This record gives sequence, C-alpha cells and structure tokens, in this order.
Amino acid sequence: MPNDYATTFRIVDADDDGLISATEMSRLMEVLGQPITAEAAAAAIARMDRDGDGLISLEEFAAYLG
Repeated sequence: MPNDYATTFRIVDADDDGLISATEMSRLMEVLGQPITAEAAAAAIARMDRDGDGLISLEEFAAYLG
C-alpha cells in the first residue's frame, strides 16, 4: 500500500528527508491555494502521526489515506 502513495508523498516531502513536517504541510496547502495556519498544519500532522514524533512517514501517510 505505501507504494500507491509514494509519488504524492515525495512531492509533499520538499526536503526529501523521508518525512513530512508541519512546515511542508503548510507549504503544500499554500501551493494548493488553501493556506492554513501553523497550528492547523500541526493539527493535520498530529491526526496522521501514529508514533508521536511530530512527523509523517510514508507508512503513516499511506495508512491515513488508505
């Protein structure tokens, strides 16, 4: 399942560290024309973050979307 979302994940993961941060989520939403606050970006990350590290891995991303 993670491979199904890998391309999208890589687009959002702007610094290519294998994780999506709240900053990257905020940038994505701005590019999509739906800017969000830093707090909203952090809340979005928290909803997907299963291991509590404050970042989204490909596995967490795929599990949330799948």
